[in-house]
Amino acid sequence: MIACNIVKVGKPCVFMKRDGCSYNGGTCHTTVEACSGCSNVESFSQGEYCRVFAEPALKWGNGNCNMASHLRKSEEQGPSKMLNPLKASKRSSR
Repeated sequence: MIACNIVKVGKPCVFMKRDGCSYNGGTCHTTVEACSGCSNVESFSQGEYCRVFAEPALKWGNGNCNMASHLRKSEEQGPSKMLNPLKASKRSSR
């Protein structure tokens, strides 16, 4: 794995090739507000970047990030599991 020489200088990066960064846009993207407090966020001279994902906004687009260390499991889980009313009525009739 080649070390990054654009944003995360010296850190190993899967997107670094001989021609430079092969990620969308040619560089990693900064963290979003929802990432604040996560242990995966590192500060560099250009800003704060995620150690795990090159574009954190995509991970937060459809809910919580699966690598967010600052969230508890109870916060990550949505509403409780829905019960099928038809199956519930059959169970109660037994």
